[in-house]
Parts: sequence; C-alpha cells; structure tokens
Amino acid sequence: MSVFIRLADYTDPKDAAWVVELLDIYARDPMGGGAPLADDVRVNLINRLQEQPSVFSLLAFSDDMAIGLMNCVWGFSTFAASPLMNIHDLIVSPEARGKGVGKALFAQVEKIARDKGACKITLEVLSGNHPAKALYASLGYGDYVLDPEQGAALFWQKKMAA
Repeated sequence: MSVFIRLADYTDPKDAAWVVELLDIYARDPMGGGAPLADDVRVNLINRLQEQPSVFSLLAFSDDMAIGLMNCVWGFSTFAASPLMNIHDLIVSPEARGKGVGKALFAQVEKIARDKGACKITLEVLSGNHPAKALYASLGYGDYVLDPEQGAALFWQKKMAA
C-alpha cells in the first residue's frame, strides 16, 4: 500500500470532512470510548481546531482516500526550555491497519518535531491497547520516567463543567 502524508487544511471542506470522519471512527472504537462524536462536536470541531494556533493535524492517504489521522498539540518543556509535541489522537481506518500507515504518520510527525527543535514527543495510550503499544515501542516510545525508584508518570484528568 502506498501512503502519502500531508498537513490537513482545515479550510478545505474535503480535509475538514476527513478529519471529522476519521475522528468519529476513533471515537466509535473501544479504544476511543465506543461512542460516536456528539453532534455539537461534529459541527464545531473544525472551527475550534482553527482557533488553536498550537494544534495541527496530519492526514494519511492511499490513492485519494484518507485512511489515517494524527492530531498534534505543541507544548513546552520547562525542564528542557524547548518545545515538545503531544500526539493527542492517532487513527488508522480499520481496513488500513497493519499496513504501515501509523509508521508513516510517525515518520512525518517526527520530522516536523525535529525541524521545530522539539525536545520530545509525548502521547497517551490505554494500557489495554496492545497493538498500539507494540507499534509505539517499536518506534522507540516508552514510559515517562525521571527516576525509576519514583515510578512512571501517570496521565490523569479532571473534567471541567461547561
């Protein structure tokens, strides 16, 4: 399978539709929560993404079909005094899984991170998502540990009321 990766153009209606469609595929998957995107998210997502200067999306294509999406957020490491990149979402359409799409998305995001002087790339993964963990480990990703005696960092959240 030939895969082409490029930045999503949120102002392009086709790209916007692919971003929403692929994110909905992820949301419906058990690893994304198992429920479709809410109607208000489907309607507002692209406009909200456009309002975030630190966010970008990569689309993966085979022929003229979008088969993968990676949503990324720039952050900053105070310990390194350098930018960092967080991969917030990674989606490969079910029919394209296991065919190198994820690796191609990672290759592109790592090039972007290097070009911008990022000190690291971060991501979150569910402990039960064994295929994703295997991919990430094969690419050199692992637990965030400062001191092994203190353990690995945990990803916590507190949802805020609207």
